[in-house]
Amino acid sequence: MPSTLDTFADPPTEFSVLPFWFWNDDLDADEIRRQIGDFEAHGVHGFLIHPRVGLPRSLGWMSDALMGFYDAAIEEAARRGMQVLLYDEGMYPSGSSAGQVVEENPAYQTRCLETRALAEGEEPTLRADETLAAVVRRRGGERLAVVDRKMNAYIRGLHYIDGGPEEDEPPAGDLLNPEAVACFIRLVYDKFYERYGAHFGGLIPAIFTDEPSPVGKPRERGVWPGTTGILAHVNRLLGYDFTPRLAALWHDDEPDAERYRADYERAIALRMEETWYQALYEWCTEHGIALTGHPAKADDLGAERYFHIPGQDLVWRWVLPDDPTALEGAQSTQGKCGSSAMIHTGRRRNANELCGAYGHELTWEEMNWLADWCFVRGTNMLIPHAFYYSVRGIRRDERPPDVGPNSAWWGRYKRYADRCRRLCWLNTDSRHVCGAAILGRVDWLPWEPAKALFQGQRDFNYLEERHLWEDAVVDERGVHLAGMRYAAVVAAHEPDARSAQALERLEGAGRLLRYGPETAAPELLEFVDGLVAVDVRVEPATKALRARHVQKGGRDWWMLFNEEGESLTGRIQLRTEEPLLLVDPWTGQSEPWENGGRVRLDGHQLAVVCTGRADAA
Repeated sequence: MPSTLDTFADPPTEFSVLPFWFWNDDLDADEIRRQIGDFEAHGVHGFLIHPRVGLPRSLGWMSDALMGFYDAAIEEAARRGMQVLLYDEGMYPSGSSAGQVVEENPAYQTRCLETRALAEGEEPTLRADETLAAVVRRRGGERLAVVDRKMNAYIRGLHYIDGGPEEDEPPAGDLLNPEAVACFIRLVYDKFYERYGAHFGGLIPAIFTDEPSPVGKPRERGVWPGTTGILAHVNRLLGYDFTPRLAALWHDDEPDAERYRADYERAIALRMEETWYQALYEWCTEHGIALTGHPAKADDLGAERYFHIPGQDLVWRWVLPDDPTALEGAQSTQGKCGSSAMIHTGRRRNANELCGAYGHELTWEEMNWLADWCFVRGTNMLIPHAFYYSVRGIRRDERPPDVGPNSAWWGRYKRYADRCRRLCWLNTDSRHVCGAAILGRVDWLPWEPAKALFQGQRDFNYLEERHLWEDAVVDERGVHLAGMRYAAVVAAHEPDARSAQALERLEGAGRLLRYGPETAAPELLEFVDGLVAVDVRVEPATKALRARHVQKGGRDWWMLFNEEGESLTGRIQLRTEEPLLLVDPWTGQSEPWENGGRVRLDGHQLAVVCTGRADAA
């Protein structure tokens, strides 16, 4: 039986990167097979078929002609022992079936709420397909009609108009309407199952849903997500009558407007769970395939519970090396969002779609940094965005760059792919050693305390507050959930009333820190250190190092990532008495490592250290 070091050096191909493969031009079965062989030769053992703008009109979404090319790709992948992921839309965001949902029933078009001023005694005038949600008064006494109506929203389409660059823009579907969602599932998921169901859970392990939004891509402003009857669901989900607060959605001078807007957004997120995520999750569970992809927001932690493989995406240069975005803002939370959801819902993998729209200026070094940014936060499936079937004409500039066969680094891509496979393997089926948690909401995660913990080499997970009253055990020793014990818990928001008893117990035991704008980083670190043993000590102290500790195969493993560009030199002491090995993720080779000795990590270097000796099983 191979040792864990042998397996680290050459993990199973299931841990391969699984790139988006843009099918964006006239397709040819022989060319599809050739590109798949080229992927495999460069260390890529699977792919995600993503029909993309640039397809000819003869290849419509879910058409027999397009599915014929799917057949060729899936047969070739099966021959080579590769994996194929399916994408559920043409093109994105998910939920329209390239406009087929609205084509089948115009009532399934995306809807919204808007306001109209009413004179005293005036009755609202409604147009066809409109309903009255409520009549409310503003703080100054003015009357407003809140109207539910169709919204002018679309998704990106698969075809250029007259050669481009304008694209088809199919109408977006109403994801808050269960009937519209059922139509989408029938048009897409059922058809995939009819054709490829025999491969579900094996050759085809997952279906990818992409940033579903209750408003699609809106062409209008000044409206809020909604659907017919949405107010009753908002009231139910919030636990109070939101009707008197509706005006706050449009008017900043209403009392506590910011709070009530956040409440409404949270209610919409919870309703999306009921109508969209849960429906897809249950369908995939029943049909033996995993649901993966990612929600619309980087910190939509609540929706992640409905993914068999939770996911997020690093796109649009929203997170960059040597930039505050690596630690600040909502996008900085997404790595921990996905991995925390994986742990707390008992999943095995969590994914990140990375490098999308980083532009032609993306470098080899940046691409590696983005992967390591994910790995040290617990990601264990990478979905690079993207490999282009074609870069002919304007296709080259559609959400660039091609990070695969048409990139400058394709000749050395196998080294990158093999390295990613090793680190994905390490983060899978391992136990995360971590004793601190930061509480978050369904649709919001605080980045400020996370930044302080990252910079102090104190690892943590985000804990969705619902767990406190749903499935976690809370006692004087902390929060117990999914095999984890969080001895130190940080709350940076006004908690839900349903978690009051759990938080009171934690606070009484000295295990809760209520974090606010005035909380300094040293105070937070002192609180955590008083309850959780310090796992990584660095002298001299540095804010550049990130650390992750897992246990796998009878060994303790640490990822040590110098997230910044300047070299880091000092002494690193890990909490263990065992001998240590430095394991090179680029080669899998190992050598002895002196605990507490002087080390150097070059800028943006990720090192792997594990307990044991090289010859240990």
